[in-house]
Amino acid sequence: MNRSLYLVKRLLLAIPVMLFGLTLSFLILYLGPIDPVGTILGRDATPTDIRQLRIQLNIIYPNGERVPLWDQYYRVIRDLVTFQFGDSWTIKRQVPVTELILGRMAPTIWLGFWSVMIALIVGIPLGLYAGLRANTYRDYASSGFGIIWRAMPNFWLAVILAGLISAGGALDWYRTFLVETPVGGTPDAVRNLFTVHPVFEGIPILEAVGIPIPNIVPMAIAFKWILPGALVLGSSSMGNEVRIGRTAVLESINSKYVETAKAKGVSSRRIVLKHVGRNAVIPLLPVIMGEFYLLIGGSVLVEQVFGINGLGNLFFRAVLGPDIPLVMALIFIFIIIQIAFNITQDLLYTYIDPRISLEDTE
Repeated sequence: MNRSLYLVKRLLLAIPVMLFGLTLSFLILYLGPIDPVGTILGRDATPTDIRQLRIQLNIIYPNGERVPLWDQYYRVIRDLVTFQFGDSWTIKRQVPVTELILGRMAPTIWLGFWSVMIALIVGIPLGLYAGLRANTYRDYASSGFGIIWRAMPNFWLAVILAGLISAGGALDWYRTFLVETPVGGTPDAVRNLFTVHPVFEGIPILEAVGIPIPNIVPMAIAFKWILPGALVLGSSSMGNEVRIGRTAVLESINSKYVETAKAKGVSSRRIVLKHVGRNAVIPLLPVIMGEFYLLIGGSVLVEQVFGINGLGNLFFRAVLGPDIPLVMALIFIFIIIQIAFNITQDLLYTYIDPRISLEDTE
């Protein structure tokens, strides 16, 4: 099947998946015991104020009749698919939801990026190393490391690590090591990682195009600040990669094509790089693509513990708000990202292993 045709087919199939997720979220939020009017106005609100706000939030009509659930559903889905997220109800009244999301996106992307990179840089090589040194003390040490990281609950590890690097903790020196960084909060350095150098300066249409140049000092500060949270967020993924990578190497190294390569006199280095390593990545691909979802949707707990003002923290506050437009917008974004990663994963399968066709991924 042609890749373009396959991509179009998957995008069409993604529509009912997206609608199912949004419909389920809508029913939970709109049929649950949620009263945003009471949260916004408080106990001292007058009946007139309550009525006006219910009309403004599209809960009742001006004549006092309640807006049917199907009408609210249609308006919510219509606004989401046209990227008209509306204004916040409780987090910041009458502030556009898009503005709130964009303002919190940088810390979450920075946190998710390094949690994925740490898991990839440590987990995959350690798993491959354990598989190549099977049943040795090196294998036991590597596998034990992965099991320990996989077994530690994220919520427990986050609290313990935050306590260790706080004042008086065993690792309190970390806060002042090289450059002073706080335990919680979001430093300004996260929003100053790059300086855009204009390429077409003076040309009206193209003057906005530029080359991002890294700012070394803010980037170093932001990395040191985010490292504890990234370790927590990537811990379980790191353990999964060690375990699955080891198993994949053992399966590949005992296969017939590896024995054939050895019989032909192919060097061990080439066998590991071209045959064993490449085939070992195939079962790791779903784990790796699942980790990239952490870039947006997997950081609620870590951001709460470390006080990071990112999308995870924003989602948590919006649910407690309740800020329904903000919650629905974030869920919509999470669903789109998950669908995009799933499609990308299927396409990557065909590049890594030519034996897998697009028909096999359906």
